[in-house]
Amino acid sequence: MAILERIYRNIDNRYWNPGVKAFPVKNRYTAGVAGQRFFEEIKENGKIYGTPCKNCGVTFVPARMYCERCFARLDKWVDVGTEGTVFSFTVVHKTKSNEPKESPSLIAAVKIADGLLIHRLGKCPVDDVWIGMPVKAAFKPKKERRGGIEDIKYFKPL
Repeated sequence: MAILERIYRNIDNRYWNPGVKAFPVKNRYTAGVAGQRFFEEIKENGKIYGTPCKNCGVTFVPARMYCERCFARLDKWVDVGTEGTVFSFTVVHKTKSNEPKESPSLIAAVKIADGLLIHRLGKCPVDDVWIGMPVKAAFKPKKERRGGIEDIKYFKPL
């Protein structure tokens, strides 16, 4: 089940069986109302949207339904663009199974508006990354998008 799929009847709610005994989770994560629209905009339009708080002046990315600071309801949606800056990053030298990687990869916290998206950096040598580096989202082709954060292939330097 993709993150954007909805369940309309409680009897249709089933758990995801990954086929791995070491993965005991038997519930589903749903994106919620704000998350659903956030991912739909990425999937359908290749755009990143945030929700600004008129009281605090903060624009949340990923979008939220309520302000985390003043608890105001956030009704307005704004296109925050696809560009951001590297807030922090790490170099990954090993695979999930603790094997050395052929070449290191980069994971970054990318600041867009007042929020952070954790994602891969691509098209960038490890030694060329720096805090504050401007980057832009590179999206998968529309026909390959499924409605999740992986619809962004990576962020690349500008």
